[in-house]
Amino acid sequence: MPADLALARRALVDQLREHALVIGEVTLTSGKTAQYYVDAKRAILLRPAFMALGEMVAALAEELGATAVGGMTMGADPVACSALAAGSDAKAFFVRKDRKEHGLQRWVEGPLLAPGERCLIVEDVVTTGGSTVQAIERVREEGFEIVGVCSVLDRLAGGSTAIETAAAAPYTPFATIDDVYPDRPDR
Repeated sequence: MPADLALARRALVDQLREHALVIGEVTLTSGKTAQYYVDAKRAILLRPAFMALGEMVAALAEELGATAVGGMTMGADPVACSALAAGSDAKAFFVRKDRKEHGLQRWVEGPLLAPGERCLIVEDVVTTGGSTVQAIERVREEGFEIVGVCSVLDRLAGGSTAIETAAAAPYTPFATIDDVYPDRPDR
């Protein structure tokens, strides 16, 4: 990893630890309970983490030859936009959870994507990978190519396997729960 990206990663991990880590019982999207939670948006919607994340997403998009960056709305929204803020030429897009019932009734929102467009799927936090897999499937159904997947944080709960299987492309977590909460009780 180049030195500037290593610095960006360190800044992102520090910001996640300071602003996003919540200690206490919570129910996850999967329905499981956990004794801690990482609310990544609490960190990545602050300038230091947003800018660090943007550098990392933009670099990965360039490395993979992605021409579009996005994923399931809400988790992907700030991640995709951070790449634009970092100067990426990739288009940002969002995948709706439900098709819009009026207007253009699109599943994928943002600039028009051409058939075969090379997409980097992004997510904020991965646990089981369910919402990321949904985004991958929807993007593929719309006729776009998946060149990679990344997340701000992976909880190391099996999501990476589901994502890699669905994407048939590399998965890159920028941080893991081991980086942000190395002393957690369930380790």
